[in-house]
Amino acid sequence: MFRFLFLTALAVALFQCGPAPAPAASQPDAPAALPAVWTNTENAPKLGPYWYQGKAEISRFALQQHRYRDVHPGEVVLIMVTEDFLTDKQVKNDRYQNPNSIPVLKTNLISRFTTGVYDYSIMTSVFSPVDVKAHPHTLKVTHSSQDWCGQTFMQINLGEQGYRVQVRSYFEGEADSEETVPAVVLEDELFNRIRMHPQNLPTGKMQVLPGATIARLLHKAFKPLEVAASLTAYAGEDFSGQQLQAYRLYFPALDRTLEIVFEQAPPHLIAGWTDEYPGFDQVNRRTVARRTHLLLDDYWQHNAAADSPLREGLGLK
Repeated sequence: MFRFLFLTALAVALFQCGPAPAPAASQPDAPAALPAVWTNTENAPKLGPYWYQGKAEISRFALQQHRYRDVHPGEVVLIMVTEDFLTDKQVKNDRYQNPNSIPVLKTNLISRFTTGVYDYSIMTSVFSPVDVKAHPHTLKVTHSSQDWCGQTFMQINLGEQGYRVQVRSYFEGEADSEETVPAVVLEDELFNRIRMHPQNLPTGKMQVLPGATIARLLHKAFKPLEVAASLTAYAGEDFSGQQLQAYRLYFPALDRTLEIVFEQAPPHLIAGWTDEYPGFDQVNRRTVARRTHLLLDDYWQHNAAADSPLREGLGLK
């Protein structure tokens, strides 16, 4: 009877949407023959206890989103948490019966904004192994976008030949497609890389796969683009804080500049970002996201109606 109750309790606990326990040794995985972009990790520190408190980090950002020919108000929720992930199936380890499990840092980025009378809801999830030396590449990215016109879905999985990309779209020019692209730096993994070890962010000229959101909003092919990257002390006026750093990427093919601003001291909190590129009328405008609230919380335990006041602590309506 005790064994039955123990196993039942264990099953319930494992199916929670919770963080990973402190990491155990990584399990072996068949390495892909890919460029060693993130392998400069000899002096990279491990994720500290901040990430293993049994809670997620939840940040709210005030958003001014460039879309069409204007800049529109909105908000972003950024959820970052560690969890155990299966390298073969590339899904969350729920059952703990598969030995191919490693800890990852997960980003869930949810943007909501209005464009005139109608609204957008965009979500991107990114799964990057914590042991960068053993697993130098992000394993998976999923992206979905909904607006009053229709929906798009995009999934990126690491394979032996590169990243396998699937797109399912309402729009004729995108429709349904599957292809493999080189496993170079992913724009979508940059938040995870900053939180892990920003000193190892690559600089200079390099190839980058653009973010899924910008690829979908601009209806661009998902392929590597040349980028000029720099990491400097932040000298702008959009964000305030102590010892802020700025990671800037310029995409010549898009005439686009992305700047991510974060705190130099661990755990390297994201202060915000700007994203400037031409609109449909070829006028350059900037998206700006500024962090307004931050909360550490085991939110998966707070799903009752009585828990809704917690949203006030995040500035969410």
